[in-house]
Formats: sequence, C-alpha cells, structure tokens
Amino acid sequence: MKRGRILCVTSNFPRWAGDSTTPFVLNLAVDLQELGWQVTVLVPHAQGTALREILEGVKVERFRYLWPSKLETVCYQGGALINLRKHRADYVKLPALVASEFCSIVRRLIGKEYDLLHSHWILPQGFTGTLASRLFGVPHVTTVHGGDVFGLQGAVLTRFKRFTLRHADAVTINSSVTERAVFDIVPDLKELHQIPMGVSTSQVNAALSSAELQSRYRRGNGPLLVFAGRIVEEKGVEDLIRAVGILVPRFPDISALIVGEGQDRPAFEHLAGKLGLSDHVVFTGWVEPKDVFAYLAAGDIFIGPSRKASNGWIEAQGLALIEAMVAKTPVIATRSGGIIDAVRHEETGILVNERAPDEIAQAVERLVKKPRLVNYLREQAYKLALNEFSRASSAQAFSDLFSRMIQAKRLQCPDNRVGM
Repeated sequence: MKRGRILCVTSNFPRWAGDSTTPFVLNLAVDLQELGWQVTVLVPHAQGTALREILEGVKVERFRYLWPSKLETVCYQGGALINLRKHRADYVKLPALVASEFCSIVRRLIGKEYDLLHSHWILPQGFTGTLASRLFGVPHVTTVHGGDVFGLQGAVLTRFKRFTLRHADAVTINSSVTERAVFDIVPDLKELHQIPMGVSTSQVNAALSSAELQSRYRRGNGPLLVFAGRIVEEKGVEDLIRAVGILVPRFPDISALIVGEGQDRPAFEHLAGKLGLSDHVVFTGWVEPKDVFAYLAAGDIFIGPSRKASNGWIEAQGLALIEAMVAKTPVIATRSGGIIDAVRHEETGILVNERAPDEIAQAVERLVKKPRLVNYLREQAYKLALNEFSRASSAQAFSDLFSRMIQAKRLQCPDNRVGM
C-alpha cells in the first residue's frame, strides 16, 4: 500500500554504508518505507560522500554548501554542535549551510513531488523546513532530538526555535525531558507528540558472538562492564573509569569495555593510565553498527553515566542503554535527562546521580552480589524495550501522524496536490 512521499531533511546521517554516524534517522526511513511510504533523505554533503545514492533501499540526496568539499566540515563525526565546539572557525560556514539547505528544499518542493516534509532537529532543519513548507503549503513535521533545545541557547537562537515550533504543523519529541524543554519555549504548543526513536529488537550477528567477546575481554572471574557511545565529556566516561578504580580492590579482575570513538578518547585513555587502570579499561574504538549488539550482550552490566554538559546538553533519550535492555544486559545509569523514561529505578535498572563514581561502584557491587535482582531487572527492561521503544512502534507512530497531517492539509486546501 502506497501512503505518500516524504522529504526527510537532517544533518546527521550515515555518510556511507557502515559509517560510524548513529543510523537512527536511516532506520526510521527504512521502517517507514516498509509501511508503504516513499522516503527521500536530504542531507549536507561532506568530503568523500556521494551526491546521490541508495542506502538500505532509501534514496539519499546530498547538497553542496562549500567548495572544495574538504571545507564541508560542519556536520557528521559527532554532530554539528561538537564540531563547532572543536573548531569555532567553522561558525562562519553556517550561513552557507543554512542557505544551501533552504534552496535545496525549495527546489524539491517546487514540483510538488512530496506530500510531507519531515525535519530532524529544530535548527537549522526545522527552521528551513518551516520557511519552505509555508511557501508551498506542504505539511511539515519537525522532530526535536534534545541537543537542539538543550545545547543551542541565547535570545536570538531561542527566537528562531520559537518561530519554528509555532509554525510547524506538528512537533515530535523523544522523551519527557525534551517535552518540558519545548514547552518552556512555547507553553501553548498544541501539536506536540512524544515518539521515541526506536531500537532494533532482533539483532543477531552470526559473525561475532557475545561469548567470543567475553573470552577476549573478561579478566578471570571479574565482572565485565560495558559502555557504548560517543567518547566525550558529557557521556560521563570519566565517572565510569573512576568507578572502576574504586572497584578494583574489591574485584581485582574487573574490566570495563568502552565501545565507540570521540574527541575526548585520548584524555580518558590518559586518565585510565594515570590511575593505573590501563589493564582494566579497554577502549575498542569504533565498531561497525551491526556488531554493537554483540558488545552490549557480552557485558555483565551496562553503564550509562551521562551528565549535563557545561553548554547545557542533556542526554535526551539514550538509545544505547535501550539497546542494552534488548540485549538483556542489566543497566546502571544516571538520573539525567530522558534516561529516566526507560530506566526506572529498581524496576528496569539502577539509577545513580550524575558525576558520582562512588554510586556507580556501589550499584555494580550490588548487582554482582544479587543475581536474583539482575534477573528481575533484565526481564522487566526487556519487556519495556519491546513494548515502548521498538523501531516498529516508533515507525507506526510517525506513520499515523504523517497520515493525519496530510489529510488535514488536504481538507484545508482541496485544490492542492498534497496528499493526492
């Protein structure tokens, strides 16, 4: 059943097959196509990427915003906010990025080829999408992921965000904490819908088993802790390393597997060495997305120690910990941002305070000594992940919303091709 044509606009998307960029936007596009939608994804170009290609059956088009392509460095590899923080000179590239994105959307809407525009992140995609949708009468849904409301502060940026949120046909958010942040900007927003990004609920990789990883990384009979995500300050990797230092006297064979890559990895490797923990803390570096599930399943306990960053960033949802729940690995995480939507204390995991390595250590010791509690937590967490955070349920919720938006726009503009 063909439902309609969606133009999805985002700045965070795999640059090529197997890229390290988290593929949740691609996953949603794939799932929507399985429900009958035709999805085209529009993203910024970067050096080494194709201008047009098909990824997992999804049509991807990339727009140029600077020449030569080696200058197109605002997006990818951790995201625009992190890249701008690392290279402040890149701020001068933003006008070119925003203008090119807007023109690229307009060119695709002129021919009335799309029934709905879906933008990811309020700025700049939500803003450019709102302007373009108002020009052509195409319904526009913008999705707030968290960094766009928590990490982009200031009076001017807030005005842009308020304009976007007020004039989008609908806004989706991924967690309760993101919802509160949106209401702080626009208290009377009507079309606001909480739809978490979904995770795969059946991930089997015959090429890499959790048993193989346990054999490779476990030290003796000690617990194997695992973290997966960007290796940056706000993910709380420092607190995990310090917790391992606290635990070594009690569990001499303890080990921590830190899966991922990021700008702060050298600093954390230095910290582990300084604390004498180089034999206990292993940095795997980037692993292919298809292998992440095996790493999560290999761990005895998943640690999600995210913390609020100095620039206001908060963990809006935390997909890695939900993937750990699917892998039936018990979770210890911080009471930070949207994490509490999935990790319910002593029901689907153990919650600790931010920046509290001692609390992480106490929680690890508790789980190691209480296998019955571990079994209860992993079963409850698994049920929650399947029922509320699956890719299928997320895609269906977006699909239902899109259908309603297209139908509403068609009733408003009966002579418009939208939704036909």
